[in-house]
Amino acid sequence: MAVAREQLPELICLEDYHGNYQLFIDAVYAVFERDFITHKATFGSYQLKMKYHPAFQERAYTFYHMTHEGDIETDRTPDLRRCERMPWARPTIENVEKYGIRFWEQERNGKHRVCIWLDTDDGDNYFVILDVRKTFVLLWTAFYADYSHQLRKKEKEYLAWKDSVGKDKVMTPDELVKDIMYRLS
Repeated sequence: MAVAREQLPELICLEDYHGNYQLFIDAVYAVFERDFITHKATFGSYQLKMKYHPAFQERAYTFYHMTHEGDIETDRTPDLRRCERMPWARPTIENVEKYGIRFWEQERNGKHRVCIWLDTDDGDNYFVILDVRKTFVLLWTAFYADYSHQLRKKEKEYLAWKDSVGKDKVMTPDELVKDIMYRLS
């Protein structure tokens, strides 16, 4: 179900800061700090934890993961689309049921994660990934998908998960996290 763009906070754009990247990234971090450090976000009833170390440019490591891209950790580069959508991260996580946002379990390399897919009525596709551990949930990363192959892959992944749990079964965030934690114990 597509979420109406007007239900989401405004994007933070580099041009709003006259192309000054430092002012821009400081503004993006201020939103991250407000939404995830000062006021703890929740997925269902689970308060999200995050990685602070190794810090990157004196900022929480999770922030770096949510705003930069690349496979090699030490060579990740800023991703403006991720940065612009930082104001969407918390509303996406906290309103999956209210907005009818798709979310499901991903298993990769022994990790059990929750993928949350925000699709907007104007075609934006934003994903937030949570890492479920035995006793807590970590805010892991977020990204903007702008290629059709990325969306096809996520759609296929979601449908496979739905098939595995039952096409008609509706899970709440708490049910999904509890199920994962139970299997991790």
